[in-house]
Amino acid sequence: MRFAVTAPLVLALWMAPYGLAQGRYSGDAPRKPKPAFAGQTDAPKPSKPSAAPKVESITNQLRGPWSEALLPDGNFLVTESVGQMRIVRPDGVVSAPLAGVPGVKVVAAQGLHDVVLDPDFARNRWVYFTYFAPPRGEQPALWPVEFFYQKVWTKPLAERRLTDIGMERMARARLSDDETKLEDVRTLAESAERRIVFAPDGTIYITGADRFRFYDSKYDGVEHDFTDNPDIGRNFSGRVLRINRDGSIPKDNPWLSRATVAPETFAHGLRDPEGAAINPATGELWVTDHGPQGGDEINIIRAGKNYGWPDVSYGTQYDFQRTDGRKNVPVGNGKTSMPGVEEPAYFWFPDIAPSGMMFYTGDRFPEWKGNLFVGGMEPQALVRLVLNGDKVVAEERLLTERHQRVRDIRQAPDGAIYLLSGNELLRLTPK
Repeated sequence: MRFAVTAPLVLALWMAPYGLAQGRYSGDAPRKPKPAFAGQTDAPKPSKPSAAPKVESITNQLRGPWSEALLPDGNFLVTESVGQMRIVRPDGVVSAPLAGVPGVKVVAAQGLHDVVLDPDFARNRWVYFTYFAPPRGEQPALWPVEFFYQKVWTKPLAERRLTDIGMERMARARLSDDETKLEDVRTLAESAERRIVFAPDGTIYITGADRFRFYDSKYDGVEHDFTDNPDIGRNFSGRVLRINRDGSIPKDNPWLSRATVAPETFAHGLRDPEGAAINPATGELWVTDHGPQGGDEINIIRAGKNYGWPDVSYGTQYDFQRTDGRKNVPVGNGKTSMPGVEEPAYFWFPDIAPSGMMFYTGDRFPEWKGNLFVGGMEPQALVRLVLNGDKVVAEERLLTERHQRVRDIRQAPDGAIYLLSGNELLRLTPK
């Protein structure tokens, strides 16, 4: 990710958002990338700033919270990246960890992530969640970060392919009536473990980070053109998967006629899409995406499209890991745009380390209706984006005085907004 001249470079904001940074690094300031169109970056502040909302802390007793689901009875189902789910009551009581959660391997940016309710949850009590599963025979544990990064990318590809370090999964389970355990856990998809979003047609999108370990790449990209075998990117770059609720493959997925592409692949060329939401005005999926040293993005996801990684990026490789002294080494072919690659709707310079995403549709904050909200972990802010169609026309940063990273954002039926920020669950309402 890109930073201004005096700002620090964090060891892979794949790691830092999880409290796993191993130090801070600085280098020469990267040259600011030229946007492909007006308004693609640096949106002005809104003409009228938002009134400060009322902020209530429901609890500050969570450990690495990653996602929240608002249950019909008023409770919250919260995932903690360390591998636990808990029920949080509106009065701040936090339950013991739920039983029945499958074993999780916590290493670097991998762990227990998203949780969403089935649209028919009131009838079937299904919940869907993403996590990183340990390999067969390995017990769940918290591992040092280098076991996923440094001790992987330094090995030859053939050796990597013989090393089973775990698997990204999305699963479905039934939340027990007494909300103490998960029952009937079933894996529905593998190779993605970030966000889960229900599409308007009832299918499910799952976002997953770049799986650099399966091809000849480091976690911050490659330093050469990468177009000779496009199916590698379609299978192993950060992707959006699309499945049905039972785990089957929709008949209109874009790559079904190509035997060398996984049938669940819907779109590819992302790096680490940690936020995702359906734009209610269009029904399309929008995602946030972490760049490397530069290039945090918002992308509008469309079937069969390529979003560039690891060929094209508005960012550069990390300075800190280089042994040759070079700074701001380009990713891939060094371009920020190329034919056949979708442009991000918006990108940041310096970066914000974007996480959760939400389109606000409620009436509680009428001035925010139709706005897009993104969790900003580097600026420790809730980022509000004013839209005109698919264009970002204004950007505002809220809650900066709290000095806490914002991980997840959800809207309640009554229009209140709930955030996971630091180790807290917060409620926002108008003053």
